[in-house]
Amino acid sequence: MKKKVGDESKEEKKAKKKTKKEKKPLEPQYYLSATNMQTLNYKVYYMGKLEKIFYFLLAAVIGAAVGYLFYGGIGKDVYGNSTTVTYVANALAMGGVGILAGVKFLPIRTKQILNKRRRELNEQFRNLLEGLTTSLGAGNNVTDSFRNAEQDMRLQYEEDAYILQELQVILNGMANNNAIEDLLYDFGKRSGNDDILNFAEVFKISYRKGGNIQDVIQNTHSILSQKMEIREDIETMVASNKMEQNVMVVMPIILVALIKGMSSEFAGNFASVAGIISTTVGIGCFVAAYFLGQKILDINI
Repeated sequence: MKKKVGDESKEEKKAKKKTKKEKKPLEPQYYLSATNMQTLNYKVYYMGKLEKIFYFLLAAVIGAAVGYLFYGGIGKDVYGNSTTVTYVANALAMGGVGILAGVKFLPIRTKQILNKRRRELNEQFRNLLEGLTTSLGAGNNVTDSFRNAEQDMRLQYEEDAYILQELQVILNGMANNNAIEDLLYDFGKRSGNDDILNFAEVFKISYRKGGNIQDVIQNTHSILSQKMEIREDIETMVASNKMEQNVMVVMPIILVALIKGMSSEFAGNFASVAGIISTTVGIGCFVAAYFLGQKILDINI
């Protein structure tokens, strides 16, 4: 019997499902340059084991305390004494909320670290362009301008600054006869920053075709400065809103702690079926409002 077009055997279907399920390989955190120097991939960040354990435990402890505060005391007898059910429920509440908090906090913390690193790199790159513009304006060629800019950056930043590491890669590459435009383009791709990548692409075209490199660098510096000023103005405007958001997230925890501490009878209402349902719904609303507020206040330029 001839196989119709579009028909698939069970083995073929299984193979396709297996292919879909296969995870894509993780993007490396480090690359090797043309001169075998380790270069950083700014688009990803992978925590080390100790770092993961630290942040997981930190979030888990806080989550366990919050879980006990909202769901502790379930299953007490009519005299208000703890029973076996109470101890089991407390352990489940603390363990469940603690583990959930630890698991959810790790990607949040990773994103925070990535955003901080990108902001630092963006500011350092802007200062690099300022140094290059000054050096080129003094009549130096591109190679000497990068060397002079590297010396200026050493006066402004610590040895482990991102821009100093990248300048070391560029200068080392130029010393080994690698094209400067290719070195900058590699930096732009790894940076995860559209401004740096666009500058590298324009620099590559202009440098090969004899364009005015000083104008390219000066214009890029001007655009970056304007964008950073706008970003700082927006951050100043929404700073109070972010503070209010953080206060609103912490306020329910403080209120419940005060209520439970002041009245044991009222605290017993939280351990009832209606109290558990109301608490769960309230927590869900606050969590949803927090993440919605984060998206609204996260303004990218």
